[in-house]
Amino acid sequence: VQLQASGGGLVQAGGSRKLSCSASGRAFINYTVAWFRQAPGGERELVASISRSGGNTYYAGSLKGRFTISRDNADNKIYLQMNSLTPGDTAVYYCAASRRGTASNLYFPVDYWGQGTLVTVSS
Repeated sequence: VQLQASGGGLVQAGGSRKLSCSASGRAFINYTVAWFRQAPGGERELVASISRSGGNTYYAGSLKGRFTISRDNADNKIYLQMNSLTPGDTAVYYCAASRRGTASNLYFPVDYWGQGTLVTVSS
């Protein structure tokens, strides 16, 4: 699976941004997919994941309610809608795919990474 993330940019605090990730290659529907992020000087962390069918989602920490992950299996795309952004959300965001992840907890062994897309939230 090849993953290509897009949609990053500069946004003001309190604003919204929608990230997209296009997948190609092996059957996209066979993979649980997720968004990770890595803040400057920080470690890469799971943001949200979604099951193969899209029926189950998992959000890390307090992001549920502000972030929404979705997927379109017909179009091989993953989305991350981010609302009420704060400077603390500034990071490089990565999409990822896993055959073993379940979208029910933080366990997400990544098989494929997309390149990152930078989101900068200004105060």
